[in-house]
Amino acid sequence: MLIYTLKRGALALLVAFAISLVAFLLLNFATDPASLMAGDEADLADVELIRKQFGFDRPLYVQYFSWLGGVLQGDFGDSLYWRTPVFDLVARHFPVTLALAGSAILVTILVAIPLGVAAALNPNTLIDRMALSLAVAAQAIPNFWLGLMAIMLLAVTFPIFPVSGADTWWHFVLPALVLGLSSVPSVMRLTRTGLLEVMASDYIRTARAKGYRGTLLLYRHAMRNALLPVVSILAVQLGEKLGGSLVTESVFAINGLGRLAIESIIGGDVPTVQMLVFIFALTFVLFTFLADLLNAWLDPRIRLA
Repeated sequence: MLIYTLKRGALALLVAFAISLVAFLLLNFATDPASLMAGDEADLADVELIRKQFGFDRPLYVQYFSWLGGVLQGDFGDSLYWRTPVFDLVARHFPVTLALAGSAILVTILVAIPLGVAAALNPNTLIDRMALSLAVAAQAIPNFWLGLMAIMLLAVTFPIFPVSGADTWWHFVLPALVLGLSSVPSVMRLTRTGLLEVMASDYIRTARAKGYRGTLLLYRHAMRNALLPVVSILAVQLGEKLGGSLVTESVFAINGLGRLAIESIIGGDVPTVQMLVFIFALTFVLFTFLADLLNAWLDPRIRLA
């Protein structure tokens, strides 16, 4: 297990390093931070003065390693738009995104797993086809459209939920529902496939021969093995939610990392955008790494491969 962990950890670090490098280069090629800081009315002399003052005239590789060294020491740089340390911005907005992502994963679990179980226990029936149709619909509907329809129906026409904000847990119901439904198809299909395979296995037939039936057979013998891949994909989905809530946070005006990223892009705040892209990618890599370890812990065949 230790060797497997070290291998996966080294791979995750390499991926994180590559992502940070690509994000840094693309953002620096896409725009000039000195021009953004100087403003539209600044002349070339002012731009050059700012470029030298902040070190933008140095070679890109020097700037990159200087930025990476600061990140490793907890210095994320300063925001050009908000005129405040990027670390403070991230620390202020991250708890909101974390609460939204956790709520969305809860919605995914509560919807996808029961649908997958119902479909697996009734294969090729109306229940199975309805569950698969719901999964396809959830995958096809874009988050921004579903979010707007949810606001119009459940916050405007029938004022049950708040339209925007994140002041109380009640504010998270609609955005969590919208964000969580996007993960239902993959989790539901994986639950269905896993349970179908388990229910056809030899040890389930042996359990039936011993008299196990119904929920006792399902929860004591079948679900434990059927949900092994589901647990790992939920860990990956959580990382995806933490880094992929931009649209949902914008629709519901939730002041999390996603909305911060959009406002930073509009404001041309290169240091903040650069750090947020790195955080989003690093979060996804981290949770993928944890999912690999969880899979290896639950299934010894993986770490011995």
